[in-house]
Amino acid sequence: MKGSPGHLAVNGEARRDPVEAHRMVPALATALAGELERRADEERSLMRQAGVDPAPQRRLAIADCRRANAAALRTIVDHHGWPAADLVGPPASTAALMILLHAADLDFQLVCRDLIAQAAADGRCPALHHAYIADHCAVEQGQPQFYGTRVNPVTFRPYPVRRPGTLDERRRDVGLGPLDEQMRTLRTGE
Repeated sequence: MKGSPGHLAVNGEARRDPVEAHRMVPALATALAGELERRADEERSLMRQAGVDPAPQRRLAIADCRRANAAALRTIVDHHGWPAADLVGPPASTAALMILLHAADLDFQLVCRDLIAQAAADGRCPALHHAYIADHCAVEQGQPQFYGTRVNPVTFRPYPVRRPGTLDERRRDVGLGPLDEQMRTLRTGE
């Protein structure tokens, strides 16, 4: 159901129509890409620093960075729709996904999950992006994940998976290797 011209109603909220987003001025797309990549890089840098020096102020800096990043991503999504790879390029789209996965607002993540699903179905971003956010949202909602991308940091085992007998087939369909390989890599750190 359409809202105002160029916008879609998603969960009762107006969202930018992905077709309209394709008409974005190239300079704006470049600026958005740079901002998303800068923000993701800043968080990675803070995480590395916290790994070396896990002082409480480092954790606070990471939390502040994630809040600011999520607010910036929400503004981008509200004005331009999901920053899919066809709009901002693959690195920036992946940066947006990383920011989304670390956002504290599940409702926002669910809205973006649906936008990412549509972008992946339209070929505007990798299906892998949908796999990660779909699993993230499922685990956060206490439901089994579909692709096995989320691992419990305490048990170092995947959170429950729906239909485990066909898991590796679903993983292959989105560009992931078998779950056993992923778990072996996580355990060995290779």
